[in-house]
Amino acid sequence: MLSARPFIARSLLVNRKSFLVEIVATGCFLAASMLMPSTASAQADPRVAKSMASLKAMVANLGAPRLEGKEPVGGKDAPILYFGSTKINNTFEIVDVISKEDGKGMTATFFVKSGDEYIRVSTNVLKPDGSGRAIGTILDPNGKVISKIKEGQSFYGDVMILGSPYIVGYEQIKRAGGDVIGIYYVGIKK
Repeated sequence: MLSARPFIARSLLVNRKSFLVEIVATGCFLAASMLMPSTASAQADPRVAKSMASLKAMVANLGAPRLEGKEPVGGKDAPILYFGSTKINNTFEIVDVISKEDGKGMTATFFVKSGDEYIRVSTNVLKPDGSGRAIGTILDPNGKVISKIKEGQSFYGDVMILGSPYIVGYEQIKRAGGDVIGIYYVGIKK
């Protein structure tokens, strides 16, 4: 008569190996998902993703981001954002290039962190009344975007901006030490 012990021992060994493989695979999946940029929606709109990549590439060529000094922006005192030696506050060439590249109404903004607020210091988003650029306005402090940014995550999805619906992307601007000093934004009106 054959003994069942070797069969049970092999079965337990195989089950233990399978269990360990599953544990390792799950750990790898969790680690990879934590390292990947997180978004609020399953897929970023391809136009928004392309414009975000273009915006970030343009300023990366200028140099590292930094804040230095303060100046009025749309009636609000704001830290001055630089990429290398290029001042971003109250200048619009970079955000306007994004609109021209897309050709379909893409908007872009640089926000600067000032205390708990994020102030628009350069934008081609217009004020609701059409009277000019919405510089000096702040990112909604109670919105779903700011909660993701505070969690260290990007946000891609749909939001209301100054009363109008947009398909958007928001990503953190970090200085060399890793501190968040602002936010990149691109979006298109729905």
